[in-house]
Amino acid sequence: MAGATGRPVASTTSVLRVMNERAVYERIRELGPVSRPEVARETGLSKPTVSLALADLERAGLVRTVGHRTGNAGRAAMLYEIHPDAGRAAGIDVGREWVRAALCGLDGKVLARRDVRTRAGGPDELTGQLVSLVDELAAEAGCAPADLTHIVIGTPGVHDTEAHRLRLAPNLPGWETPGVTRDLAERLPAPVLIENDIALAALGEQAHGLGRGVPDFVFLSVGTGIGMGIVLNGELYRGARGAAGEIAFLPLGETDPLTRAPEAQRHGMLESVLSAAGLVATARRLGMDGRLTTAGVYDAARAGDPLAVEAVQYEAGNVCRALASVIAVLDPRLVVIGGGLVRHGQDVLLDAVRDRLADMTPLDPPPVEPSALGADASVLGALAIGVTTAMDIVFHRDVAEPAVG
Repeated sequence: MAGATGRPVASTTSVLRVMNERAVYERIRELGPVSRPEVARETGLSKPTVSLALADLERAGLVRTVGHRTGNAGRAAMLYEIHPDAGRAAGIDVGREWVRAALCGLDGKVLARRDVRTRAGGPDELTGQLVSLVDELAAEAGCAPADLTHIVIGTPGVHDTEAHRLRLAPNLPGWETPGVTRDLAERLPAPVLIENDIALAALGEQAHGLGRGVPDFVFLSVGTGIGMGIVLNGELYRGARGAAGEIAFLPLGETDPLTRAPEAQRHGMLESVLSAAGLVATARRLGMDGRLTTAGVYDAARAGDPLAVEAVQYEAGNVCRALASVIAVLDPRLVVIGGGLVRHGQDVLLDAVRDRLADMTPLDPPPVEPSALGADASVLGALAIGVTTAMDIVFHRDVAEPAVG
C-alpha cells in the first residue's frame, strides 16, 4: 500500500510487530541472558508474542541462544542474549597527554585496547592519529574498520555542532578552528559522536563504577584541567549548549595571584588554581623549591612537610568551594572525584576535602568518593554510550526498516 507520497505505508500489524520486537530487545539488553518466560513477564507480552519476536530477532542476527537455565523443577529454559557480533563500538578518550581507545562488541566486552601519547601538534596530526588508532583497534579485534557501527570520542571542552569545532579546549591547540570535527568525522569509518570527556567519565561511573543505581551524582575531574560531569534523574545533563559542568570558569579563587595571569582567562579562574599546574604553583609560592611535581608535593605532604601540607590544604579548600557551589544548586546524592591529581593524592587530598566540606554546606554534604575506574572512566563511558547507540542503529537497520518498508 502506498501513501500520498508514493512511498509504502507500513501496516498496523507490522508496526506493532516492530514495537513488540523492540520491547523484547530492550529487555534482553537490560537483563542479560534471560529466558522467554522472564521476557514475557518483564514486558507484559504474551509468551507466543515473545516467541515470535525472539525468532525474528534471532533470524536478524541481533540475539542468540546461550544455553539453558537449570536447577529448577520442570524443563530447563532456553536463555537469550544480545548477539555481540551484531555491531561494534569504539570509544576514544582524547586528553592533552594520552589518548585511550577501546573497541567492543554489543555485549560491552572489550576486544581491543590502545593507550598512546597524544599527538597534539594540531588537528591534522591528531586526526591522523585517531584514524590510525581505529584501524589498529579493528585489526586487533579481527574485524574491518567498516564493520564498526558507532564511534564515540571524548574531548575537553564543548563540541559546537554547528561550526564543527571545539570550544573551551585550550589544551588541544587548533581545535577551535571551524570545520575540524567535521573533517575528523568524515575520515572515520562509522557515525561519530563527540562528547565532553568528563561527561563521559560520569557515564563510565554510571555504567561500571560508583554511580550505578544512583540517579543524581556528579563526577569532578581534577588533573591537567578540571571539569564536571552531571547525572540527574539517571540521565547525563548537558545544558542548553552542552556546556554544563564547565566549572573551570567558576569565579572562585579571585584573591589568588594565579587568577590574574593571562592563562586564567583562557583556562578559567578556578582551573588556574585547582589544576595540577595550580597545585605546583601554589607549593612554589609557599616556599617549596626544586623540581616540583604534583606527586612530589603529595609525597612531601604525607611525610609531614609543612609547606606541602599547606599547599594541599589550600587545594582542598578550593575543591570544597567548587563542590559547595555545585551542591547548593544540584543537591547530588554522591560526589565522585577522579583525574590525575586525585589518583596521585587520593588519601591526603580527599581526607582534607571531607573534613572541610561540611563547614561549607547547609545540610550534611553527600559522600565524596574517589573514582573506582581511574584513568579508564572516560573511555568506558564512551563505550557505554557507543554500545547503546550501536544497538539502536542495528535494530533500526536490520529489524525496523525491513519490517515497515
